[in-house]
Amino acid sequence: MHLLRDLDDPRRRLLIRLLAAGTVVSLPIARALADILGEAPGKLPAGRSVYRLSGEVSVNGKPANLKTSIGNGDTIETGKASEIVFVNVDTAYILRASSRLDLTQQKQGNVFVNALRLLTGKLLSVFPPAKPQQVYTTTATIGVRGTGVYLESDPDQTYFCTCYGTTDISANNDRQSTKMVKSRHHDDPVYILAKAKEGNSIRPAPFINHTDQELMLIETLVGRQPPFVFPSEDYRGPRKDY
Repeated sequence: MHLLRDLDDPRRRLLIRLLAAGTVVSLPIARALADILGEAPGKLPAGRSVYRLSGEVSVNGKPANLKTSIGNGDTIETGKASEIVFVNVDTAYILRASSRLDLTQQKQGNVFVNALRLLTGKLLSVFPPAKPQQVYTTTATIGVRGTGVYLESDPDQTYFCTCYGTTDISANNDRQSTKMVKSRHHDDPVYILAKAKEGNSIRPAPFINHTDQELMLIETLVGRQPPFVFPSEDYRGPRKDY
């Protein structure tokens, strides 16, 4: 089974848009969806976590399958050339190859806030509008509000794109490096460095390795739509030039 980002973009875009818009599709289109995505996208039923996976994927050290339940407190890992698309209540994820993700909760005042820790690897995620979230990597701490985000984490740096929504970004090793991003459409990607001159640990970055089609797919899995509209031409990158 192909990884999502390797599939033919125009076909996948059209089919996901039809399903997200609630269009009644014909049998040939339904078969095409099954061929391209493994299953027609739609809001996952209650109690189901995994939409699709490929390659070597484990949850809490045990091999995962389409019936695996995923929730707070779980650790998800992917091997080489592997990927999982899954949902935890009202948040959806695409975890790419060679990644490790911890789903947790932490107490802030009198309330518990959902948090995720990407120790290594690549992750695309969409969060519900009304719930604050925390994102942790080896080099960054990020507060998330009603947002779609993409991040790549390794010991030396974090790549972070606020696809839409608002985020508060802080460098773990540099208290002088903080940044609030309000984004409509991939407006201000950044690198957060492990080592840099004080006050310069957050730097501009290009738009890389994720697509609007993927965002639309995972928003569909939790019954939402992203706050953008596909342009008529093929999407090549964010509105902002770098």
